This record gives sequence, C-alpha cells and structure tokens, in this order.
Amino acid sequence: MSGPTGVVVMAYGTPGGPGDVEAYYTHIRRGRPPTAEQLADLVRRYDAIGGTSPMAARTRAQVDAVAAALERDRPGGFVVTLGQKHAAPFVEDGVAGLARAGARSVVGLVLAPHYSASSVGQYHERAAAAAGAAGLPYARIDSWHLEPAFIDFQARAVRDALSGLPQRTKVLFTAHSLPEHALVDDPYPDQLRRSAEATADAVGLVPWAGWGLGWQSAGRTPEPWRGPDVLEILRDLAGTGRSDGALVVPQGFTSDHLEVLYDLDVEAAALAHELGLAFGRTRVVNDDPDVMAALAAVVRRTADGS
Repeated sequence: MSGPTGVVVMAYGTPGGPGDVEAYYTHIRRGRPPTAEQLADLVRRYDAIGGTSPMAARTRAQVDAVAAALERDRPGGFVVTLGQKHAAPFVEDGVAGLARAGARSVVGLVLAPHYSASSVGQYHERAAAAAGAAGLPYARIDSWHLEPAFIDFQARAVRDALSGLPQRTKVLFTAHSLPEHALVDDPYPDQLRRSAEATADAVGLVPWAGWGLGWQSAGRTPEPWRGPDVLEILRDLAGTGRSDGALVVPQGFTSDHLEVLYDLDVEAAALAHELGLAFGRTRVVNDDPDVMAALAAVVRRTADGS
C-alpha cells in the first residue's frame, strides 16, 4: 500500500477556555454532569492558574515538534495528527484525519512516558478501533519511560533546580495516582520506579535518603488510590526534620497543565511554606527538542517494525 505512515499523537486534552470547563468535566465523568460544588472547585483551580491551562498550546507544540523531526528525517514519509481523550480533536478525529490524508497505516504515540492499562492502554484501544474501522493497520508505542533523552532531560532539570535549594533537600518523583484496583498486575508503578532510579543515578542522588517516590492528583472517589500523596510526604519530611527542603519531579507529566501548575505550584508549594520547607519543582518536557526528536525516532522504529 502506498502513501505516508500516519501518526496519531495522543494527549489527555484540556478545556479551551472557562466556558468549556463544564462540558470537559462532564466528558471526564463519562457523560455525568458534575455537581455545582464539583464544578466550582475545578473552576477555582483553573482561576488560580490564570483561568485556563496552557496544555492545549503545549500539546500542539509537542505534536508540531514530533512532526517536524519526522519530516527532517524522512520528507513526505509521515503525516501527523493530534487525538485527545477528553477534548476535541478526539482520538477518533485524529485517526480519521490520517485516513483522509491517505495514510497506509497508523502508529499511536501517547504523550505520557509510563504505561498503564487504564490510561495509555485506553488511548490505544480507541485509536486501534478507529484505525480498524478505516481499514488501517495499527502499531502502538506503549511506553518511553527509559528513553535516554527523557532521562537526560530530567537529570538536567533536577540539577538545575537543586542548585537553588538547601543541601538537605529530598527529591520526590511524582506521577498521577491511580485507583489500587487498576494497578493489580499493571506495569505503571514499576516503570515509574525505574525511570526515577535512572534519573537519580544520572544525578548521583543517594537511594531513598536523597530521593523517593510519591503520588499526586488522586481522584475524589471513595475507592483507595495509590499513595503516599506528595502532600503527605511533605508533612512527614517536616515532622521528622529529615529535610530542609523538597524538590518535586513530576515525571509522569510531559506538559505544563493543572496537575503541575495547581497541584504542585500552588497547593504543594503553599503547604511546604506553611511547614517551613523550601520547595522547588523541576521543569517538565513540553516541546523540548531533544525529547521530541527521540520520540520521533521511536515512531520511526515502530513504523519500520524494529
């Protein structure tokens, strides 16, 4: 079959503006509108970071960077679209755009380094179904948590952030918590540990005494979610006096968005200040050219079957 290889780059999605928050929240809740209190709380969080998230622009820049890297290496060989989980263009829209562009097959790349069946796996299920409906073969990239460019980026970010913090600063690698039932036999926790270890080794951090794993942004549901939460860890650090500061590395996130800009930069930072801890947060990938070029290389290898 002739034609370019299609690439659907997938992300979570975010409201386009304040007026879109309710519809976005309803979509996340699988069609169940939020209560007035739930909606007000989410709007309050967006207001705290300026009314809307920069994630849409950041995601588009990431997609453009991956597409540019693919075009440089193989002119005309790839066509790239965006597909999102909870906001237009949806995953299915992205795959449909590839079919219209004459793609001969589809490679799926999720802008999340670590695989979980209940997150990255769901993106691939939707993309594969859409590709199948269009008669296109589908190849999936499940994870890229140990890509050298990603680890190098995080190591540089940790070194830079630590330079402005006390010597006794604990480095906390965080990612989005998931319900415990979703983590049974799931690779997500192990992949998070392995990418944190690789980054800590590159920086030269002492295992566990100098760094640890934490979780954040757990859903507000009655079921148990994986912890300890980063806020709990901050309280423990202050209570035991083991650290004078904390540096959070949001390794599970690749874009500036609500879980970084509010949950860490506002909520966690305020708690650390209250507890008397110095606080820092490393920069996230966004459209870092080295990481985006590495992702393009992963796409090429996947397309070529290697």
